[in-house]
Amino acid sequence: MTLRNLHVTRRNVLALGAAGAMLPLVGLQPARAAGAIKTAAIYTVPVEQQWVSRIHKAATAAQARGDIEYVFSEKVSNTDYERVMREYCEAGNQLIVGEAFAVEDAARSVAKDYPDRAFLIGSSFKPDAAANPNFAVFDNYIQDASYLTGIIAGAMTKSGKIGMVGGYPIPEVNRLMNAFMAGVKETRPDATFLVAFIGSWFDPPKAKETALAQIDAGADLLYAERFGVSDAAKEKGVLAVGNVIDTQADYPETVVASAIWHFEPTLDAAIANIKAGTFKADDYGVYSFMKNGGCSLAPLGTFDAKVPAEIKAKVAEKEAAIKSGGFTVTIDDNEPKSS
Repeated sequence: MTLRNLHVTRRNVLALGAAGAMLPLVGLQPARAAGAIKTAAIYTVPVEQQWVSRIHKAATAAQARGDIEYVFSEKVSNTDYERVMREYCEAGNQLIVGEAFAVEDAARSVAKDYPDRAFLIGSSFKPDAAANPNFAVFDNYIQDASYLTGIIAGAMTKSGKIGMVGGYPIPEVNRLMNAFMAGVKETRPDATFLVAFIGSWFDPPKAKETALAQIDAGADLLYAERFGVSDAAKEKGVLAVGNVIDTQADYPETVVASAIWHFEPTLDAAIANIKAGTFKADDYGVYSFMKNGGCSLAPLGTFDAKVPAEIKAKVAEKEAAIKSGGFTVTIDDNEPKSS
């Protein structure tokens, strides 16, 4: 079965529900689940988008091993999000996964109306057990891996000027950029940064245009928080650092390092809690930390021989310290500025 075979359109969600038994309301906590957990995900962007692709990957893996039955809707508009979420609940899905960054109030309202469902939602806010005892939040706290890519970037830039292109200046983006910048300063204290946000989660042409302008301004290495940035770097012959996914196979002479997010620990923890009947309002953000297997530095691959040995040793030392708890990367959610 291909990934696309798993795709469920918003029009046929209700049809799926007719084939499955509805879950009984059991009070204020999701019921213990036996067998594969009916799981539905709601994405506002295509599943190819970096952040969502990692959730999708983890969900398909959980389905392959029989832990969940997985359906999803992609490219759901903010105005349609609540309706789709309710349809999935009515269709008998036990676990609802999604991102509520622009629809926070609506998502929490739906959760309140379906107390026997478990909601695992990407959010900038904390769980509220009193209002939504079944609404757990997560986020991609991959500042550990982002910091390590910064150490490498600082050693690879020649001009000392680094361009950074992000989607929106929200905590989820800011903390990764700030961690990257802190890593750069470890190996290039005099580095300066050109920081820009394109106001979109998925607009590769705009991201590329912004990155090209930064290259014209002297940047010889780019932080590719969005798709399109590495295209600009490849076109102009400069380096790029990836975020959330590893795209070096597509840009073998461009992407020097990437910080990878692994959603599996987050989803697996939720599945275990649902099966045990202990799922509740909680903050799953910690499962994205490197010490919990939630993020990693991608293999250097084509750049392994190009990164100086002493830098690789420094990265290995810092990585070990992060995993042991001997070193903690600062979580800075403030908007990064050009310097």
